[in-house]
Amino acid sequence: MPPRFILPGLTAAVVGLVVGLGTYTFLYGQAYAYLLDDPSACVNCHIMRDPYDLWLVASHRTVPCNGCHVPASPLGKYPAKLRSGWRHAYAFTWEDVQVLRVQPSTREVLQANCERCHAAVVAEIMPRGSARVKFCFDCHRGVAHGSGEAPAGPPPERKFPSP
Repeated sequence: MPPRFILPGLTAAVVGLVVGLGTYTFLYGQAYAYLLDDPSACVNCHIMRDPYDLWLVASHRTVPCNGCHVPASPLGKYPAKLRSGWRHAYAFTWEDVQVLRVQPSTREVLQANCERCHAAVVAEIMPRGSARVKFCFDCHRGVAHGSGEAPAGPPPERKFPSP
């Protein structure tokens, strides 16, 4: 093979390898599931099993993970999912992660979603323009992922596909 074909051939082989491995990893790791709103996607990682199981019996069990953990607007949702997914992929690949910690930016997203869904209650507690003293979940920590105890009454109708 003449030398002038070595560099383009080598470049094509490297690009093909990267694209092939990336596609395989994306499909094998079910990364496409994170583009959806199905909470069962969150348990692809073993570390999420306990929070997921607690969420199944929590008072907010009809709200999918994305309803709290990512911004409500599509322009904010997918970049946040990308950042979070990258952070999780890096941590699970290169670090010994046994506990997930909520990032400061995620705390702000959680708070914004509490305020959006519970606007009437928040307005009574925290009038417009007043400074926030605490995040809602500082006091209501077990609301989304439960305390491990089943709530009273029949489970409400789910608004998303069952796992």
